[in-house]
Order: sequence, then structure tokens, then C-alpha cells
Amino acid sequence: MKRALLITLTSLVALAGCHNFKKENVQPPTPLDKDFKATAQVKRLWTSSIGDGARDSGIRLRPAFADGVLYAASVDGKIAAFDANSGKTLWSKSSSTHGWFGWGDKKRPDAFYAGGPAVSGDLVAIGTLDGHVYGIGAKDGSPRWEARVSSEVLAAPSIVGGLVVVRTADGRLYGLDASNGERRWAYDQGSVPLLSLRGNGPLMVANGVVFFGSDNGKLVALRLDNGEKLWEQTMAGGEGRTEIDRLNDADGSILLDGSTLYGAAYHGNLIAVDGPSGRPLWGRPFSTFTSIDLGGNAIYAVNDESQVWAFDKSGGSDMWKSDKLKYRWLTGPAVQGNYVVVADMEGYIHWLQGSDGSLAARERLSKKPIRAQPLVVGDTVYVEDVKGHIGAYRLDTH
Repeated sequence: MKRALLITLTSLVALAGCHNFKKENVQPPTPLDKDFKATAQVKRLWTSSIGDGARDSGIRLRPAFADGVLYAASVDGKIAAFDANSGKTLWSKSSSTHGWFGWGDKKRPDAFYAGGPAVSGDLVAIGTLDGHVYGIGAKDGSPRWEARVSSEVLAAPSIVGGLVVVRTADGRLYGLDASNGERRWAYDQGSVPLLSLRGNGPLMVANGVVFFGSDNGKLVALRLDNGEKLWEQTMAGGEGRTEIDRLNDADGSILLDGSTLYGAAYHGNLIAVDGPSGRPLWGRPFSTFTSIDLGGNAIYAVNDESQVWAFDKSGGSDMWKSDKLKYRWLTGPAVQGNYVVVADMEGYIHWLQGSDGSLAARERLSKKPIRAQPLVVGDTVYVEDVKGHIGAYRLDTH
């Protein structure tokens, strides 16, 4: 079980909020150009809020979208559904002092939502900081089932093939029956590093296989039906003189394009792997603690100094690099048409040209950090800051 956690992003953002960069030996964020002229048109559609957001938990809470509805949650036990076009609240639920909707252990009065939500059909699944997973009705927020797991759930579950697949902070994965929450299988990574980044990368499930980046810098593939490990591939080798130098966590997304997987790790590499066999196709040094994204022939990523990069996905060669937002502790990038969207520690959302990385548009949700990768749905992007403010922005693609 993890006995120490390096909360890299949380610490940096907290220091940034105090404007004490020199004293704490943290690089100050690159100032934004006051004379910036937008070349893309972005319109704010609506804003709303969900509880207190992630607060100081270090979690990257991100909304989920399905069938015109946006689902969001907060660590203080709020979960809600919003009309994705208007922002109107469709339903909202809160855990109470009598347990989760009257269920569960009275000693745990609130559901500290941290790993989700995920939605499929009429089921929303979400995990908590105290090791629970809840199944909730997507139409009205009604409780369906409750499951207990071994540790914190810090990433959204994945719902597929009649299973809810959940990852916990102590290196385990669980396959739960989507109809009642009963455990169908469990996978134990074994030992996890004593020092790792706060959080877990999202699971990716395709073709009957669960793919994820581990706390020790591996890309791992498991069978969906029984949790059996098929293969693993190294993304980071854990080299260095100190524990921090050897920290090699993979906290970002694993992406699949055709039969090729792409992933990256902190103090590690950006790699491409053949999905069926796990055979490495190419790799290059690259250190990141956020998710990556794909668009056209490019892989977009943000390194550990918040420089935005574009790589050729066929071989990993550089296409461009932008340092205009360096040290602004960006989210992972999200591709929106011909643009790349990132958000920063001061509540700004930035659109960059996918072709060359030039800044194209800027909006501000709040003055609070945005940690979670923006969620792109067509011409609209949704963002959530650490205090639970949610914003929807429409990009004019004409």
C-alpha cells in the first residue's frame, strides 16, 4: 500500500496561489500576453457549480457526458446531472449524516466522491476516498448498489461488458457486476512504490482488454472477463540518485488508435505499443504527469514544465513545442477540431492551433486552478475547477 504520496500538482498550485515562488524555489508562471488577439471565436454557454469540487484533495475531478447530459461530483458528497446545452440542473443528490442516501456505515456519514463519475446507459458509477463504489441511476440519481474496495478510488471507473472496472490507490483493480456491484474478479499489482504522484490515470477498455498505466511506470493489459494479466510494457525505468528522481508514475490516459496504444509516464517515455501483443513500436524520452490526446497524425502532450508538445504518432518525432504557457501547471490537452485545449492554475482555458501551437483563444472560468483535462464534446468543451465551478464553452468551427 502507498505509504507516501508526492502531490506534485497540488503542491505547485498551492504555492502559486500564495505567490511565493522565489521563497519556495518554484518557477513563477509565464505571464499571459495582455495584448493577445484571439484568432478563434469562443463563446461561454453557461456556468454552474457542484459542491466544493475537489478542494485540497489533489484529485482531478472531471465531468462525464452521455446523451446530452453532463454528470459531475465533488469530494463533499454532491453529485448532479446537468443539461449539457443549457446548464440546467436535472437532478442533484447529496450524501447525508445518515449515510449515503440512508445506506451504509453511519461512521462514514458522507460519500467523498473522488473517482468519477462514469456513465453508461442508465448507470452512473463513482468511487470515493474511503474505498466505496456506488451505482446510481443516471435518470434521477436514485441509489442502485454499493460496493466496498480496498482503498481510495482516485480515477473514474469504466463501465463496459456488464462490468464496472475500478482501480484503487493501493495498486488493485476490481471487476464489479454492473447490475448489483458484486465482485467478479480482482487484480493485485503487488507492491506499489513508497513514493508516487497523487492520483491514478483513467482506465481504457477495448476489445475485451483493460489497459492502464501503473504506479511504477508500466503499461499493463488485463483480460476484461477475469482480470488475468496479458502483458506489461515499461514506460519509465525509475533511474536516478534520489527517491524523487526515481519516481516514475504513469498518471495519464492510455490511448488506442487502431491497434496501437500510446502512453507516457513521469520521468519516463512517450511510447507506442502494439495492442494485441504488447510489442513496443517506438519510444522517446518525455516526462508528464497529465493525460495525452490524439488528433489527426499528432499526439499532443504537456510535459512536467507545462510546455505543450505535438509529436508525429507514426514515429514520435517532434512537430512543434510551445512554451507560451510554461510553468502555468496545465491540465492534459484535449483535441477540439483543429485546436488543442488546455486549462491552467489561474482558471484560464487556452485554445492552441493544432498545426503549430500558436495561441488562438482564451477564456477564464474562475480564479481557481483547473486540474482535470477539459472534456470535449463536438464544438463544446466543459471544464471544472477545484472549487466545483463548471463552465461550458462553444468553439465556432465555421
